[in-house]
This record gives sequence, structure tokens and C-alpha cells, in this order.
Amino acid sequence: MVALPYNETMFNPSTFGSSGSSFTGFGLSTTTPATANPMKDFEVVNPPDDSVQCMAFSPPSIPQDFLVAGSWDNNVRCWEVQRDGKTIGKAQQTMGGPVMDVAWHDDGSKVFMASADKTVHCWDLGSNQKMQVAQHDAPVKTVHWIKAPTYSCIMTGSWDKTLKFWDTRSAQPIMTINLPERCYCADVEYPMAVVGTANRHLIVYQLEGQPQEFKQIESPLKYQHRCVAIFKDKKGAGAPAGFALGSVEGRVAIQYIVAASPRDNFTFKCHRSNGTSNGFQDIYAVNDIKFHPVHGTLSTVGSDGRFSFWDKDARTKLKNSEAMEQPISCCAFSHNGQIFAYAVSYDWSKGHEYFNPQKKNYIFLRSCYDELKPRSR
Repeated sequence: MVALPYNETMFNPSTFGSSGSSFTGFGLSTTTPATANPMKDFEVVNPPDDSVQCMAFSPPSIPQDFLVAGSWDNNVRCWEVQRDGKTIGKAQQTMGGPVMDVAWHDDGSKVFMASADKTVHCWDLGSNQKMQVAQHDAPVKTVHWIKAPTYSCIMTGSWDKTLKFWDTRSAQPIMTINLPERCYCADVEYPMAVVGTANRHLIVYQLEGQPQEFKQIESPLKYQHRCVAIFKDKKGAGAPAGFALGSVEGRVAIQYIVAASPRDNFTFKCHRSNGTSNGFQDIYAVNDIKFHPVHGTLSTVGSDGRFSFWDKDARTKLKNSEAMEQPISCCAFSHNGQIFAYAVSYDWSKGHEYFNPQKKNYIFLRSCYDELKPRSR
């Protein structure tokens, strides 16, 4: 393991100045062509060398904002995001294969990294060391940290058709649940987990006491599952109420676990070309969905190179971005909902013939709090 060349300092959250909650200013890098950054957003320094697969912001337990990103170059990078939108590279770790998912420990001291090398490693940011904490028989597609009142563990979903739960101090999983197919996407919002697999299976788990299957749901989408995100109830406690599911066919389903009315569940089209060319409409994959941590509105990003903000309750689009030069592969919100991060990199949705090694990968940061406020009814 070597630290990034642009910063030799070991990562230690306590050594960096605290940053507050607001996020101001405009950052358009002078070296980046306007076509690559049409929204004039802040550009993250020293982005990954290959397609960005996953990103996550640090939890509220540490005062500053840190962003980690995993890439097909096998690396996980960590940056500090300052209040003026500038980023400082802090450190990086290397896995034995492309990094499929990342997740923070709730205390902000560690990052879990799931890889196509069939392992999950825990990166201790204070010591800058990593150790293996999970193992599968095929690439690991998802990793989530679960903090329950009676236990803490990581949940890993793999293409080996299993969902495993690990106490990170033991080499053996505390539980293994067989999936009907390969795990393609998952999300956790205690006490609920949802997993989408190949062949359009959807399983909801309850995590209280010990993880167990709650119910299988017939997919509301006709095409391959690509991403899933749990949303919370708007009443009081903010318990998980349902999820948004994205497919490769430019469509998102909003699904409640217990729908007050069948009309509460619906699907909407997105990430499609305006109008038609030769009578055909271009339809793109929904690559990622994230819910705003304060407003409960959501973002979607797609292979069309655009991000969109939505209010699911008003069933309306709040914003649509200009098109980037390449697809947007993933996105993330900071814990206080001030910053929206999105990664621009090729997702191979059009095959190798559309891969252009001359096109750089970018991660952009956008001040987003007001843009995601729900429509006033």
C-alpha cells in the first residue's frame, strides 16, 4: 500500500480542520473543457484512472466531509472535501480486482471495500492498513455496514448467489443466505435490507434480532435490475418504507413494502432521448439511485450522461442536467445533503467499440440542497 503521490500524510480525521455544513462557490477547473463539465460543478482532483464504480461520503460521526470512490483500476481513493468545494487527496488502497462497492463504518474510522477479487477488505483510515474481512466464491457486488442495537456486521452480496453477514473479527460468516440468482444490487436502512438479483428477483430482509427473509416481491420492472435505494417514511421516526428500483431500460419503480393503496406503487420513465431519431427513441440504463438524506427526494444517473432530481411524492422532475461527454456511472449525497457527487466515466453500455481511452474520468461535486427541496403542494 502506498499513499497517493499528491499527499504523503496518513489519514487521521482528527488532524484536519473541521468544516461546517454549508458548501458554497462555483468551481470550474480551467484545464477541463466546458463540454466535459457542462454544469460548471467542482471537479475532484486526481480522479481514478478507470471507470468509477461506486462512491460514498463519510458518516455524520466525523466533522469533515470525506469522499471515497472505488474504480475498475482496482483502487479506492479518499479525498477531503472542503467548504469551498476544493478537494484534497488523502490516501488510497489497492484491491486485487476492480472495486465493486464501498461502505463506511458508522464511526467514520474505516471503509469496507468489495472487489471482483472475491474478497471484502476493511481499510483502517487511521493506520492506513487494510485487512480481509469477507470472502465469496465469485466477485462481491455489494457491501453494507449494519449497526443494530444487538449486533454490528457487514452484509455482502455476491455473484456466487449468496448474501453473507460477517462479524469482521471472524474468518467465517455469522450467517449465509442463499439467493435465487446473482446479486446485482442491494441497499440497507436498518431494520430493512433489499436485494435485487439476476432474473429480476427482489427480496426484502428484516434485520431485527437476526437477519431473515421478510418477503419476495414480484419485480415491477420488465428488464434487468441495475440499482436499488431504500426510502424512509415521512412520518416521525423515519423508518424505511419502501425502495426505488432502477433498470437497464430507462425506468424506475417506486415500491412500498406495505402500500396504503395499490396506486402508491408506480414506475416512471427516465434517461431516454427527447423525441425520436428515425422513429426510434434512445433508452439508457439507470446506473444509480440515491435519496436525499434530508428532503427524501431522489437523484438518478444514467448511461445518457445526465443526472436528474425527482420528487416521488409529487411525481415530478425537479431538475435535469445537461449531458456529459460520457455516461454517469454512480452518485452520492453527503450526510447533510449539501453536496451531490457524480462520476462521469464509461460504463461499457455500448460495448468496447465506444470505449475512448482519450476521455478522462471525472468526479464532480455540486451544491444541491436547494435543488432537491420537494415541490410545495
